[in-house]
Amino acid sequence: MLTQSHIVDLVTNTGTMRTYVHRPLGDKPVPAVLFYSEIFQQTGPIERAARFMAGQGYAILVPEVFHELNPIGTVLGYDDAGREKGNADKAAKDVQGYDTDNRAAIAYLQTQPWYNGNLGAMGFCIGGHLAFRAALQAEVKATACFYATDLHTNVIPNKPGQHSMEKLADIKGELMMIWGKQDNHIPTAGRLLVYQKLLDANLNFTWHEFNGQHAFMRDEGERYDAQLEQIGYQLVLQMFGRVL
Repeated sequence: MLTQSHIVDLVTNTGTMRTYVHRPLGDKPVPAVLFYSEIFQQTGPIERAARFMAGQGYAILVPEVFHELNPIGTVLGYDDAGREKGNADKAAKDVQGYDTDNRAAIAYLQTQPWYNGNLGAMGFCIGGHLAFRAALQAEVKATACFYATDLHTNVIPNKPGQHSMEKLADIKGELMMIWGKQDNHIPTAGRLLVYQKLLDANLNFTWHEFNGQHAFMRDEGERYDAQLEQIGYQLVLQMFGRVL
């Protein structure tokens, strides 16, 4: 399937949010997916992942997750400086800011002739957490979270009662949680904590753990696992194809 890409600058409660849109060629209405990047924003691997998903028949929106904290168009490097800056941004942005970002993206979609009204979310690393956060929105019907960081911690600032794991009652769609068992950012105890809370909340979710390291979906660097990447996409596309 041929695709097209363009940029839209969305007005949010906390400033302009540059958003990269990748979707099938033409204006036939299709489902949309809010796709959340790592702390580095839309890097080459994230753009390639978004284009791949667009080629499967989805309109993919990739917002700049730290738009309040950086010049428009910022992309951080996969190096020490990039990690330091991205982690500082993660610790600086209040989690409720992502909720208003999501509302801006959904409002934009609702004005587009190429959107058919079916909405999903997915993301990698902190983007997995942000996809989980997007699932709080009533419009989101299916969400895939890849090695979602900080669901089990309080690193991301939040007001009392606003931690993502305290908002499970707002999740009405289907969840897919995908993890690497060798992920040093999310230890076994952290994964078990998240699993038990999802179970206790009686959510509709599936749970997948693989022998992979953090960022095994990223097609750059030594932690990339092409076989696990293929399995990950198959799982997501099966869920999105069934639900969206």
